[in-house]
Amino acid sequence: MRRSSYMAIGVVLAVLGAAALVWQKVNYTDRETVLDAGPVNITAQTRKSLPLPPILSGIALAGGVGLIVVGARKS
Repeated sequence: MRRSSYMAIGVVLAVLGAAALVWQKVNYTDRETVLDAGPVNITAQTRKSLPLPPILSGIALAGGVGLIVVGARKS
């Protein structure tokens, strides 16, 4: 890989890792069909959350910083 590729991937990984440390869960809305009887279709929306483990966020952040350093040193 070229130097700029390492740095670009490192920046993206570091930003995603830092964001995951700040927001430790992702909320989303899921639609479920409650009743499906012929032409009648009733759905319900439920809010769910996906927790993000801090250890994975830290690994992503450290990996991103590592790639930035390798990209800066590589000639």
